[in-house]
Amino acid sequence: MKVLKNWNLPDLKEAGKRTRGAVERVDSFMIPASAVNMGEGKTYWLSTYGCQANERDSETLAGILETLGYQPAQGPENADVILVNTCAIRENAMDKVLGELGSFKRIYSQRPDVIIGVAGCMAQEDEFVKRVLAHYPWVRLLFGTHNIQDLPSLLVETMDTEDRVVHIYSRQGEVYENLPVRRFGKHKAWVNIMYGCDKFCTYCIVPYTRGKQRSRTMEDILKEIRELKEAGYREVTLLGQNVNAYGKDLDQDLTFASLLEETARTGIDRIRFMTSHPWDFTQEMIDVIARYDNIMPYIHLPLQSGDTDVLRRMGRRYTAEEYKALYDSITARIPGVAVSTDIIVGFPDESDEAFAHTLEMVKACRFDSAFTFIYSPRPGTPAARMEDPVSPQVKKDRLQQLNQVWNEYALEKMKAYEGKTVQVLADGPSKRNPAVLSGYTETNKLVNFTGDGVKAGDIVPVFIETAKTFSLDGHLVTDTPAD
Repeated sequence: MKVLKNWNLPDLKEAGKRTRGAVERVDSFMIPASAVNMGEGKTYWLSTYGCQANERDSETLAGILETLGYQPAQGPENADVILVNTCAIRENAMDKVLGELGSFKRIYSQRPDVIIGVAGCMAQEDEFVKRVLAHYPWVRLLFGTHNIQDLPSLLVETMDTEDRVVHIYSRQGEVYENLPVRRFGKHKAWVNIMYGCDKFCTYCIVPYTRGKQRSRTMEDILKEIRELKEAGYREVTLLGQNVNAYGKDLDQDLTFASLLEETARTGIDRIRFMTSHPWDFTQEMIDVIARYDNIMPYIHLPLQSGDTDVLRRMGRRYTAEEYKALYDSITARIPGVAVSTDIIVGFPDESDEAFAHTLEMVKACRFDSAFTFIYSPRPGTPAARMEDPVSPQVKKDRLQQLNQVWNEYALEKMKAYEGKTVQVLADGPSKRNPAVLSGYTETNKLVNFTGDGVKAGDIVPVFIETAKTFSLDGHLVTDTPAD
């Protein structure tokens, strides 16, 4: 076996550079001759952390592995290839990943030929990579977000060398089409419409780990959606780090609103999108959502803070007043719309008054749900260098107070569904009780319900009996025919 020391290590400074050059677009996927059928009779195990973009990347990783002949394993214990696809948004995610990597030491000691690899956003961070290289010698392969398509050659290289294989590129990125994919769902699908982000919010690592904003062509996106519809999929979610900035990097006169409208015209039953940025949320978008019944009346609209000064230091490009005006415009124009949000507590130097402004905004908007977090500094971002005199205990107290407030409003919103019939896209039996079915309403509410003759992928009417903070309970309405 050859011993090579040819590592490509991440560089966040390089990853933050942006140019006006055209984005390279690659439409073909080639398997090196040395990798053809390399997985015949072998298995793989994928562990995925983070957002929907990571889930979608894992579908591509699985598709490539199965194209090589690998089949999914029941667990990591007997897999020939173990890949951990990582997320870099928060520090506790790193702790979880490192804990899982530590558990693989036993597998490697019993089967030293197993390939254990790390991919994704965390692999784009130099501190994480150095830590893995120093303390986890059983991790033999590291690659990032920009070279998923190179997995076949990376596996060959790993098999041919006693050294670890590390190929992580800090670049603006390309757009790859026609990569193999193994969809994890049968009736709901993620559809990437763009990659990367150029917003550079001061707390966020994504522009460095995911690269430059680069949109797919509308033709390629619509082709994928039509193929999904023909294959029996009922719902698509359009994905992007900043989904409503779609098209701004293309020469064509494209907007996310125009893409949303063309997607609706394909006739697929349900359309969702995430995540949107308030800065790029236009009136045209609101009008299109209101116009088409198959665009779901659910919008995730990250607030992050209800204080204008904190928003400025976050680099969010809108004021608290502008956010509230946008929220009011959305709720006034789109009937029955549900709005969820993200909120960061304890951003550097967040004052009591600033936090009070966030609470006031939550009380004014009465969000359907909220994803709340204590600020987690990401090395290499501007916010990580900011002074922060606020104690960890104060931040924990604020998070608890915030959660108590929004939970009350979430329950209030859920209670409004009691006694009503809603359309639910069934996912199948509930994980907790196989005798109960589960699925989601048009407004993205989880529903657990009873009824006979319902298959995963059916859209059925469900009468809501009881509301909880995070779910609804009901039964199938049998006097209305299911589709």
